[in-house]
Amino acid sequence: MSNPADTAVADPIPECPHCQKPMPLCICDSVTPIENRLSLLILQHPQEQDRALGTARLLAKHFADATVRVGLSWPSLSKALGRPVENASHWAVLYLGSARAADLEAEGEIVALNRKGEVAENQRAILGKLEGVVLLDGTWSQAKALWWRNPWMLKCQRVILNPAHPSRYGRLRREPRSDGLSTIEAAATILAGLERRPDIADTLHASFERLLTRYREVQAEMPELAPKPAPKGHRRDFRRRKRA
Repeated sequence: MSNPADTAVADPIPECPHCQKPMPLCICDSVTPIENRLSLLILQHPQEQDRALGTARLLAKHFADATVRVGLSWPSLSKALGRPVENASHWAVLYLGSARAADLEAEGEIVALNRKGEVAENQRAILGKLEGVVLLDGTWSQAKALWWRNPWMLKCQRVILNPAHPSRYGRLRREPRSDGLSTIEAAATILAGLERRPDIADTLHASFERLLTRYREVQAEMPELAPKPAPKGHRRDFRRRKRA
């Protein structure tokens, strides 16, 4: 006769109501608040299920002016944000193109593109007028779906990133390109750069490092927290490219 204990279903791991991570991975008690001038909107694909290493809600918890919306499409930027937006062109969206900033011979970590996917003229003027940033959270294919299902993004200012360093994910998550970044790292680069506040990047990077350290600490004891591998080539990809 089998032992009932051998067949018992393990109790689900409690989840943090704020970051929605399993409690062993929650670092909400160490989150440092950041006052941001630029608004932040994170659109998360509903099938993005990396509870262990995902960073969208952790990122939003840092900022007073940050919104996370889960879904596939919204009729406008105002509807997605939940408040009126007078001019969508004053919002940046990290463009999901294929070329890297290096391919365009672009300088700087944040590069504005024109509608042809070329480096825009008057970079300082374009980036200086921005009021908010839209980030797409999900695997590469999920982010592409969000892009194509929300045509209002075409009214936003396309920008790409040219990160100075590779993602801190390292071997924990393979990116399809060496310049791929997590959502929190992408936000650190663009918000710190646009607001000219290195402290934003320092704070977000430190938070991400704490999450990765916590994950490594519990990974061996709780393998069920390991993220499911995504199909090859479909990883989240905020990169140095002709992109959002």
